[in-house]
Amino acid sequence: MSDDKKSSFDRDSIKNTLVVAIGVSITCSVLVSAAAVVLQPLQEKNQTAFRQRIVLEVAGLYEPDADIATLFGGIDAYMVDLESGDYIDGIDPQSFDAAAAANDPSISVSIPKDLDIANLRRRPVYSPVYVVMDGDATQQIILPVYGAGLWSTMRGFLAIEADGNTVRGLRFFEHAETPGLGDQIDKDSWLAQFPGKLLFNAAGNPRFEVVRGKAPPGPNAVHQVDGMSGATLTGNGVSNLIQYWTGPHGFGPYLKKMTNEANGNG
Repeated sequence: MSDDKKSSFDRDSIKNTLVVAIGVSITCSVLVSAAAVVLQPLQEKNQTAFRQRIVLEVAGLYEPDADIATLFGGIDAYMVDLESGDYIDGIDPQSFDAAAAANDPSISVSIPKDLDIANLRRRPVYSPVYVVMDGDATQQIILPVYGAGLWSTMRGFLAIEADGNTVRGLRFFEHAETPGLGDQIDKDSWLAQFPGKLLFNAAGNPRFEVVRGKAPPGPNAVHQVDGMSGATLTGNGVSNLIQYWTGPHGFGPYLKKMTNEANGNG
């Protein structure tokens, strides 16, 4: 074989190396893309099950050995028009994507700067809510709440008694706060402070807050929980997201409507 013909088949040539590298890259890209497409339904199913579990936990209804979907089936899910506080039809609360909706101008609104304490900029026009019934009476309401922390958007669920004021619990299902500091928002010892706290003051204004350090005794103690050591900004974020979503631009109209109905004034 001539030297010219042999060189055209040189496996160590730059040309052949590039061809092999490109071929491997394309093959890997195709495999990764295919795997992502195949696994996406399973990932979405797992994410839905995880959020349902958090709803059940915050409602005090989670049972480790029970089927999550079956337990969650005992909770009523609705879509609420946040401005009016009324239930609406035509949107599935289970598949509603709040993050995507907030980025869609046709189904979201800009939050006035003086009200945007959770640093969201926009919010959806509608939101899911979850209601636990005791016979014909509302036992508790679970609201999806979210807002900016130190490093991330913290997303969770706030459970409230039927009076629309008393907290039953708070749980987060998504955040990226600092390990060992801000991630204390997941700790049962910290979350145990929330049940029994009141969201509103006597004038009906959002008052709940995570204080810096220990919550002092006094008339405001019913609205306060202890802060987290080394995570003041994360604690401020929790305060802000709860105050925003229970306020007039969040679920405030809905909570007032539910309270009136619970008191027989609906």
